[in-house]
Amino acid sequence: MRVSLHRALLTYGGGLVLHTASSGRIDGLDTLYLRLDDGKTVAVGEVRLNIAYLNGLDPEQVLAEAVDVVGALDFSPDAATLLAEPPAAFRLASASVRMLIDGALHDRAAKRAGLPLAHFLGAPAETAVAHATNQTLFVSDDATFIAQAEAYVARGFRDLKVRIGAGDIGEDLRRIALLRARFGKAVKIAADANGAWSEEAARGHLAALAAHDLAYVEQPIAPGDWGALDRLARVSPLPIMLDESVKGLEDVDRIAASGNGLMAHLKLVKLGGIAPTLAAARRLTAAGVPFMIGQMNEGGLATAAALHVALATGPRFAELYGADGLTNDPAPGLAYADGRVAAPDMPGVGLTFDANATHLIKEFS
Repeated sequence: MRVSLHRALLTYGGGLVLHTASSGRIDGLDTLYLRLDDGKTVAVGEVRLNIAYLNGLDPEQVLAEAVDVVGALDFSPDAATLLAEPPAAFRLASASVRMLIDGALHDRAAKRAGLPLAHFLGAPAETAVAHATNQTLFVSDDATFIAQAEAYVARGFRDLKVRIGAGDIGEDLRRIALLRARFGKAVKIAADANGAWSEEAARGHLAALAAHDLAYVEQPIAPGDWGALDRLARVSPLPIMLDESVKGLEDVDRIAASGNGLMAHLKLVKLGGIAPTLAAARRLTAAGVPFMIGQMNEGGLATAAALHVALATGPRFAELYGADGLTNDPAPGLAYADGRVAAPDMPGVGLTFDANATHLIKEFS
């Protein structure tokens, strides 16, 4: 078994600039890959490193942990066994490192079974490896904002999420009004404040946003105060989706039991990979709580993993735009068109990883 870690900085073309209230401006995706090669099957997992604004972890800290944890694991047993009975080093790692390892193991298990990952996870055999997705409009000037929206709509995307909370609410309302004036009811609009507001401010802002018929507002206040979130959910004129608040299965269970209308945005990088995200989705489904399967802006392998999870869980919402427009992804192959993202109908996640397009961090004997 040849085991190696690789790193790459992925960048977007087309003038796309990532900018949210929580992240600020981001110039590229610092990405780590775990490659497992047993001589018959090559499997790869991916995790984005530069997301300290979400998890508080410095990229070099996550990289050092990955080197230590991967070096401590024996990957020779069957992947399904390692997933069912994770060794302590894997089980106790940070969510980012668990996602990296979990993704590689699921890719390997599905490939050995000869199935696309979605089918391996339980999606019906006839399910095509494609799913609807939204697109996000980041903080930008008006000309860029409208041009990007028009480009998405021209490509068939009618589900747009606007990043708000980085400045004055009046500016956010004005930009959303621009979308409504340009597209009317032809597009579905949601907004994401990335936890930028106080509880008191959020009450007024949600009331103002309701005039624009939004599908939901994501994370209006910072995570941590569940009482405030409960109070806000019970008076909000718009549905509230939680993202940064959903860091583990305990948070998922809290939302499932709340009965206050909160929805959940599930991401592999927050929950620690495919297995816990599946568990979270099943708990929310059983409780009748709508959820989204989504991701950070991430490369093809991480995006494809989220795509396969969406196909296996049937979420009400999906946010799978992360790899759209990347110019140097070492695992290309996702196709974005007609409001959907599609992966090749092949075993595993369906993408081929080019290690030569990355920087080798370490190979483990």
